[in-house]
Amino acid sequence: MARGSPTWVRRSVLAAVLAGAALIPGHAIGSASHPCAGRCGSAGTIRWARLLPGSWTAAGGLTGTVPSQGEAYAAAGSQVAAIGFAMTVDAFDVSTGHPLWTAAITGFPAGSSIVSVRVWPATVTVGVSFPGTGAGVSARAEVVLGARTGRRIGRYPAAAYGGAVAAGAAGTVVVGPASVTSYDNATGKVMWNRLTGRVPQAWRADQGELYVTVAAGGYLGTAPVTALRRISLKTGAEQVIRPAAGLFAGTLSGAFDGVVLFSGADGLTAYSGGTGQLLWHRRGTPDTVDSESSTLYLTSRSGLVGVDPLTGTRVAKMSAPGSPGLYGIRGGTALGLDLGAAGGAWGYDIAARRVTWTTPPVPWPHYFVDLSGIGGSADPDSSTVLLSSCAELGASSGGSGWPGQTCLRPELVAVSR
Repeated sequence: MARGSPTWVRRSVLAAVLAGAALIPGHAIGSASHPCAGRCGSAGTIRWARLLPGSWTAAGGLTGTVPSQGEAYAAAGSQVAAIGFAMTVDAFDVSTGHPLWTAAITGFPAGSSIVSVRVWPATVTVGVSFPGTGAGVSARAEVVLGARTGRRIGRYPAAAYGGAVAAGAAGTVVVGPASVTSYDNATGKVMWNRLTGRVPQAWRADQGELYVTVAAGGYLGTAPVTALRRISLKTGAEQVIRPAAGLFAGTLSGAFDGVVLFSGADGLTAYSGGTGQLLWHRRGTPDTVDSESSTLYLTSRSGLVGVDPLTGTRVAKMSAPGSPGLYGIRGGTALGLDLGAAGGAWGYDIAARRVTWTTPPVPWPHYFVDLSGIGGSADPDSSTVLLSSCAELGASSGGSGWPGQTCLRPELVAVSR
């Protein structure tokens, strides 16, 4: 996904966050909490910051601290935080920041690059895009590494917007170009395989289930979605879900708490993920979810609206007027960033309408995004936020990379939220 594309801009705006005065009355840059010392579990503490290798640039606005060439991807799990760019992945202990390993991703042709990093309980999966057989054609593979060792476990074919959707010590489930496949990590053998059609389809994962669309043109086409394949990520058991009306209303845009969401020109429609039954319809588009409070947040003309995913009804005190977007919400607290040289992270309690924690400065912060919703800076189920930051600026940079200043001390920063 190239910077400057409509999708990238959209996700970056979502990551810009609760920055309006109507939403954040009285928030002052620089009201930082004390640096982390001893036990670092409370929200707003910086657990650790570790120097990053390579050439990085610090730019203004939403860009922040990024590699001088290409993209970087990061994710945190219960034990490991990992970051990948170019063709190298570095892993750190998520609690202490102690470096665990560095893995060079080899065996790919020139022009290949990392396009995703996802952390699981026992593995780290790395999506790699590489030149395909035709001119201008690219392919993707998923490389599986041991979470504590970085040892290469396997390599599996993946769809361009697919990759690992579940993984553990025993196996890895991968969305491929024409199927969903579970691989045995010890042997590389297929444990189960479910065909999904000749063209890549849209998909969403939720509560151990994978929902894959059935549409004649796939996710790139305009044909309507006539059914959903509901595939158990554990067993591969498959159920075909069809709506009573014969067609789902719009394109698959989310799955949360057993509800699948479809977005269309007239708003958002929710269906039961188990039966296809129509549950509700309302204006707005899905923005983010709060898994701790089982609240779905939608963007609408009035701002950010928290709704019950099963009924679509508004959740009391879980709406935020005037918000252009956000990074993510956990336990009713939204993650926000101050951008630029005086950057920092902070938490905004939506119900209480006040900032409840801030961090020490995190200059030129950058928020990592994975469009699948798996991985990225702030997993909905994790209390860890990963940001890249520039602790020391150099001379202005130009040329083919992003305009900005050379970063002499790029860091990966872990924040408790």
